[in-house]
Amino acid sequence: MSVGFAMLVHEPLGRAVQVARHWASAGCPIVIHVDKSVGRAAYDGFVRDLADFPDILFCDRHSCEWGTWSLVAASQTAATMLLDRFPDVRHAFLASGSCLPLRPVEELRKYLAENPRTDFIESVTTKDVPWTIGGLDNERFSFSFPFSWKRQRFLFDRYVRLQRLIGRQREIPENIVPHLGSQWWCLTRRTLTAILDDPKRDVFERYFRRVWIPDESYYQTLVRRYSERIESRSLTLSKFDFQGKPHIFYDDHLQLLRRSDCFVARKIWPQADRLYSSFLGAPPPAGHRADPNPGKIDQLFARAVDRRTRGRAGLYMQSRFPNWDWENGKTAGPYSVFSGFGDLFEDFGGWMSRQTGCRVHGHLYAPKRAEFAEGLTNFAGGLTDSAALRDYNPVAFLTNLIWNTRGERQGFLFGPADNQKIAPFIAADPNAQISVISGAWAIPLFHSNLNFGDIRMTAAGLQKIETKCLDVLRSPHTRARVRIWTMAEFLEHPMEALQTVAGEIGLQNEGRLAEAPRLRNLDGFGQFLQNLKNQGMHPHLMGEFSIGSDPGGSARTAHKPKLVK
Repeated sequence: MSVGFAMLVHEPLGRAVQVARHWASAGCPIVIHVDKSVGRAAYDGFVRDLADFPDILFCDRHSCEWGTWSLVAASQTAATMLLDRFPDVRHAFLASGSCLPLRPVEELRKYLAENPRTDFIESVTTKDVPWTIGGLDNERFSFSFPFSWKRQRFLFDRYVRLQRLIGRQREIPENIVPHLGSQWWCLTRRTLTAILDDPKRDVFERYFRRVWIPDESYYQTLVRRYSERIESRSLTLSKFDFQGKPHIFYDDHLQLLRRSDCFVARKIWPQADRLYSSFLGAPPPAGHRADPNPGKIDQLFARAVDRRTRGRAGLYMQSRFPNWDWENGKTAGPYSVFSGFGDLFEDFGGWMSRQTGCRVHGHLYAPKRAEFAEGLTNFAGGLTDSAALRDYNPVAFLTNLIWNTRGERQGFLFGPADNQKIAPFIAADPNAQISVISGAWAIPLFHSNLNFGDIRMTAAGLQKIETKCLDVLRSPHTRARVRIWTMAEFLEHPMEALQTVAGEIGLQNEGRLAEAPRLRNLDGFGQFLQNLKNQGMHPHLMGEFSIGSDPGGSARTAHKPKLVK
């Protein structure tokens, strides 16, 4: 006899019976602690189910709660009885009712016989671990925690805040350095006896009773006082997610558990019938087995955490959606935004589509409806042209559009008359290519038959909106690729500017434009702007237009477009 088990059982009792019988059938003594919250009838039935094994004993019961001293007290009670009643036990293995043996007991005995003076327990200082949750790393040892984190969360949080405010520093008992680690250990009789019989046990217990989650620090700290040799790792496979919650293993984790080479795994789903039948059944053929190494599957867990917290680029999922900036890329691929181009050129979307293969929609954020390409009322992924549904979540509308059309470049027109709530998102998206001809919104007003007083009021409102939008695009926080021309600047060398915009998307005709888009009639546009000035408005976003000049000419001095990265 070389190894005995101290089991902490809460639920499910039926699975705990199976595991206990498995170990006892292999000749291992077991002392079981059953949580006091388990009812008397269930407890008595549990004891009867194991009554035919004389080496299975039950210790006094404690009412256990996560994060409190009660879990340490339960393990102390079980371990003390194990050492007292079974003098041949050389190693004590702490397990739970949701643990599952992964390798035959004989392999565990052999492994411990090869390491007779080694204590297997994860034991590291707080500065060496990145996985403490909630900011309570050093504070868990310098503060006290008399309130339950689960039942008294309000008092817990307020008391922590108070201790931070006053700079609380508890005195740590002499000659110990606080350590952390997994609560599941396998200790030698010598080390465990020294911890339980320490003359200063009362001093240590008074201190650790008020430590945050003491079952992850009590043994992990005190083992450093007595152990001849520590392997700072657990023989139990126990994984936690990025929130500090334990991973639960299901039937489809069978091969993963086998690859770990660990002796025990937790936490197992109670309904994982395939796992229990596989590992508690006939032992596999004898062969060379590597040392327990949970690190062999760490990479897989790291990828799972990354997928859960970051996901695929541009895909928003339930686990990340409520958390702003948890996304792995705001959108799933590059797209283009054209502001002013649809006002300056006739059928600009069709022309750009022919030149680049990009699907160019109309004003997706127009007030009345989303103007999908080709006049569609529904688009990829069931997106509807309803303005009400789109404006309920403008960002989700765009991210779904880009996600649903992966592999096809999308573009759309945008202007000051559109819903501006999407502008900050687009400006912050590295996938966005934004091209702006400022002031071009005045061209539809120029061609309209509205009363000039109404035109002036509309123009003033649109100019104010576009000015705010340009401020967003010029912000130092902008990550989109942005080019801004005034209308006058653009018309100096329109083909050069169009070549630049289309070239970034990808031209289909050997890198050169095959044709020019049709410019709208601008005869008299300069006089139109002067009339706006005469009515008391200053249309400054268009640039300088002389009265009677040809706005499409190239006589004026050229200006380079402004590039904002």
